[in-house]
Amino acid sequence: MATASVFVALLRRCCSRNPSGPSRRTSPFAFLESSRPFSSGPPTSEVLAVEERTAASEDNLRSRIFRLRLRKRSATDALDRWVGEGRTVTASELRQITKGLMRWQRYKHALEIITWMDSNGPFRLSASDHASRLDLIIKVHTIAEAETYFKKLTSSASKKAAAFPLLHCYVKTRDLQKAESLMFMLQNCGLAVDAHPFNEMMKLYMATDKFKSVTHVIQYMLRSKISLNVLSYSLWMKACGKLSGIASAEMVLMKMINDKNVEVGWSTYSTLANIYTNSGYIDKAYDALRIAEEKLSLTKHLGYYFIMTNYAALSDRDGVLRLWESSKKVPGRITCANYMCVILCLVKVGDIREAERIFRTWESECRNYDVRVSNVLLGAYTRNGWMHKAESLHLHTLEKGARPNYKTWEILMEGWVNNRQMDRAVEAMNKGFSMLKDCQWRPPAAILMSIAEYFEEHGSVDEAKTFVEVLRGLGLMDLPLYKLFLRTHINAGRVVPNILMMMGQDQIDLDEETLSLIQRMSNVSSTVDDDFLCQN
Repeated sequence: MATASVFVALLRRCCSRNPSGPSRRTSPFAFLESSRPFSSGPPTSEVLAVEERTAASEDNLRSRIFRLRLRKRSATDALDRWVGEGRTVTASELRQITKGLMRWQRYKHALEIITWMDSNGPFRLSASDHASRLDLIIKVHTIAEAETYFKKLTSSASKKAAAFPLLHCYVKTRDLQKAESLMFMLQNCGLAVDAHPFNEMMKLYMATDKFKSVTHVIQYMLRSKISLNVLSYSLWMKACGKLSGIASAEMVLMKMINDKNVEVGWSTYSTLANIYTNSGYIDKAYDALRIAEEKLSLTKHLGYYFIMTNYAALSDRDGVLRLWESSKKVPGRITCANYMCVILCLVKVGDIREAERIFRTWESECRNYDVRVSNVLLGAYTRNGWMHKAESLHLHTLEKGARPNYKTWEILMEGWVNNRQMDRAVEAMNKGFSMLKDCQWRPPAAILMSIAEYFEEHGSVDEAKTFVEVLRGLGLMDLPLYKLFLRTHINAGRVVPNILMMMGQDQIDLDEETLSLIQRMSNVSSTVDDDFLCQN
């Protein structure tokens, strides 16, 4: 806490020495958005299939490791066997394999390779290797293990490189205290010499609504002659817009325009349009979007989908479709993420029929079925209460070879809950839980409460028991859910004799209302739930 506060104090002292804000010159346009509206995720399954067929037809180190596939199999063993056969391996080859594995999100095998490099032969990890290793430790193991690894690094170059993924992790988890402590350490060691770590801190301040702290960071960078990049200006303008309105953000843009090291492109005006839209300046938003469209690349798709989302925010169907038609003229394949974007935009502006038409176009062209695309339309159906259409689409995607993911089941679960078909909601929830080997999905708490309330209302004791068993196994039971469980049994004249033991095992702290419910349940002339008695 002390070191973190020193970092903040340092920024404030800097700002107090330079209290003057941006120039009062104004411009009608400001702000640069750095983040992407959609991520295509890992490479598509058709590309993966090509990769695997190529690997299967070759016998080299890369193909051997890529053929492992299953997480439980060991890249370390594959490397040991390779060397044991008298074959050679170079550091550059191992780094390329590691990059490929990370691209496919096979982080465990990638970490095993870097760890093997550090333990075998003449290999010496570079600063970037240490950064990759720390990042992989976070993904495969825990932040605590990554912190231990970071503390063991001795060279300044390695600490500087590895600090960025660690800081990024703190930003992602919104751990303000640890992020500020790490920044103070970097500054104290003279390692915070470029914009990247400061940008990370500003992203964290924006995420935690500490907009004034963003301006403190900027003033510190200016006084320390640390060059601002496009993202730095983006965050600065966003903070000024939050603090003082669009005029302040426009003043920052003037500084950005005058900075020869940065370029004001389409994304600047796309984000400004979003600021104007949120502030109610609709005419200015359209002015910004017109300029943004003029700056779009004729060879890259990305900008078209950013601007498309701007028009969707304005409920401008024609703007969405115009950008969609323009994007199709750009050379290159239209990705699943691109289709997701346009379908989502059309759903947002209320044109479900056109969204369905484009979805059918995607289906006719896709080589492997990406369920993320159909999930967008599935969500639209469930939100509108069209469960017959949602179920029909779901069955259709299964026939097409789609593999439902946890989001598919969450969408269906919420739809069935809203449609008061709780048995089907629980079925969808259980199928969603089956995906937990690959992610940390948890159903929304409000949905769980709705299911429990339904069971209470209808006296569905047996269904409630099954529901609680599932939730307990996943550590999802809490006090409100237990209260509903108790009321369900009281209304049905049933008793769970070991309820106190169950709640103790789940580390639930009892309040007076819960104790009263337990007493009421014990006083009823009831049937004992022998199943729970045997299981607990």
